Amino acid sequence: MTIERTPEEIIFRLPSSIKIEDLQDIANLFTFKEISKNSKATQKNVDDLVKVIKKGRWVKTKQKLGL
Repeated sequence: MTIERTPEEIIFRLPSSIKIEDLQDIANLFTFKEISKNSKATQKNVDDLVKVIKKGRWVKTKQKLGL
């Protein structure tokens, strides 16, 4: 593996034996870091949001199952 920096970009050169799924995971991490770099959200904000989303998902699942 080699990493090269140019004035416009950073280039990673990897062997073709690397799984594309693993590369996608790394690309997703870089995308997340780029999107969230200016966020002012705290971990508590994130945890509270996840709690609300999970609760809403469970309500919908119960409705679908007729519970």
